Amino acid sequence: MEQRIPESKFIQAGEVKLHYQEGGSGYPLICLHGGGPGASGWSNFKGNFDELCKHYRTILVDMPDYGRSDKPRVQSNWLAFVARSLKEFMDKLDIKRAHFIGNSMGGQATIKLAIDHPDKVDRFVIIGSTPIKCTVFQPMPLEAIRNIIEYYQGSGPSPEKMRTLIKSLTYDHGFITDELVKERYEASAQPDSVALFRDYFPPLEDLYFEIPRVKSKALIIWGQDDRAGALDVGLIMLRQFQDARMYIFSKCGHWAQVEHRDEFNRVVLQFFEK
Repeated sequence: MEQRIPESKFIQAGEVKLHYQEGGSGYPLICLHGGGPGASGWSNFKGNFDELCKHYRTILVDMPDYGRSDKPRVQSNWLAFVARSLKEFMDKLDIKRAHFIGNSMGGQATIKLAIDHPDKVDRFVIIGSTPIKCTVFQPMPLEAIRNIIEYYQGSGPSPEKMRTLIKSLTYDHGFITDELVKERYEASAQPDSVALFRDYFPPLEDLYFEIPRVKSKALIIWGQDDRAGALDVGLIMLRQFQDARMYIFSKCGHWAQVEHRDEFNRVVLQFFEK
């Protein structure tokens, strides 16, 4: 049976209008996507959405500059801007506190929200998130990050570039269907995204010295074969967060929620329900 795409909704959150989709009921769970071309809440979490909705009011948010949300050119401290927008978003929906899942840059935004507005973040899960701009074991920027940065440069977006990018984000290339490439390419090639990212990338601040302030319980998820996030960054966060645990998938790239969907869902739900 073909999966039903949830209704698109919009809300003014401070300076930006954010697009979101939701399903399920009960305690709120907010999911934030990564920063790759064509990324959105639905594209990153559609395979997990139905299972999460069985347990929580699950809300998929397109962060500023992505999906169908507004695309401002944030001049500095993008994570602080997004954290402020998320707080406004939650206030508008009368959400006092929520669990979070953040993939990659969405995890970094979650961490910044937990730093700046700790009352808003209950338990949170991050997937391959790198809020620290250094790694001991791998050259920076990592392969997939280089592909993301170069995607809009030169001749601009193309299906071939998108396929190369997704290959660098996954361990098992069997997940890379023509349909997936087409969907992500078409989203990335929207005129507003091309105009924005041709000469712009969100200015992400380094959170190294702020991470020890995070009090919320954290689950750090990593793929051992991640080429977009260095594993030692996850280990640094494991030490620096006040209350953290880590789960590492072998034979897994940057999209643990895709490549190991069932186990990912089980581990995350157990963490939230404890």
